Amino acid sequence: MSLKNSTVAFIGSGVMAEAMIKGLLNKKLLKPEQIIAADPRKERGAELVERYGLHFTTQNDKAADEANLIVLSVKPQALEKVMPSIRRVAHSANMVLSIIAGAQIRTIADGVANASIVRAMPNTPAQIGQGITVWTATPEVPDAQRKQAHLLLGALGDDIYVEDERFLDMATALSGTGPAYIFMFMEALIDAGVHMGFARRDAERLVTQTIRGSVEYAEASGLHPAQLRNQVTSPGGTSAEAIYHLEKGGFRTVISRAVWAAYRRSVALGGGTPENEPNGG
Repeated sequence: MSLKNSTVAFIGSGVMAEAMIKGLLNKKLLKPEQIIAADPRKERGAELVERYGLHFTTQNDKAADEANLIVLSVKPQALEKVMPSIRRVAHSANMVLSIIAGAQIRTIADGVANASIVRAMPNTPAQIGQGITVWTATPEVPDAQRKQAHLLLGALGDDIYVEDERFLDMATALSGTGPAYIFMFMEALIDAGVHMGFARRDAERLVTQTIRGSVEYAEASGLHPAQLRNQVTSPGGTSAEAIYHLEKGGFRTVISRAVWAAYRRSVALGGGTPENEPNGG
């Protein structure tokens, strides 16, 4: 199932919506005339029209009315205001795909009067086509539209389909928020390098390439991270000394608690409560 005869409306035209638009056009899955971007900011619309040649409107209902596939890409706090504006026309769309963090399927389905809902959680690297998106769909989404959802989300990078919606909140905490943890770790390493005496530019280069190379090596090797860590940890060596202090400082525990806190927050945004919270979490 292709997107050849589809018109896609993006309700909300921020960074992630643009990433998807750019990916879809680069992969030639859609033509500019098949895309409608809706946003209250006229200047944002002018930018998108100039860059991609798509259609733009400040009216959400107009965009939704002219499309058979709707992508909800507004900020979470704007959802309650946006849904009534498209409800009259969204009920007839073949599919409504939401990339809004914390917004549950039930809320969206009720709000837009359409049971054919796909809920997805992309992450920041999607902006360069290197993201990973976890998604699920209601039983009312037919196979043809599920394949279209896969194509739409594939424009952002890799994707994983899950049967249970609860994994979306978990993905929000792990992969959705994950880049923030990585950036903070990078920042700490760079600052440590500067503290030792490196120029900041050199420290940034060393850290960035070390992380990039480590990830690519891990993928190429197919080994478990623990095996890879053991490869570079000689008895009594520098890695062993550094790891001792990381473990002493609760490195793993702090990361685990941070991810769990993000998970709880994602669930709370959707009006729920997390299950199976670990002891001391």
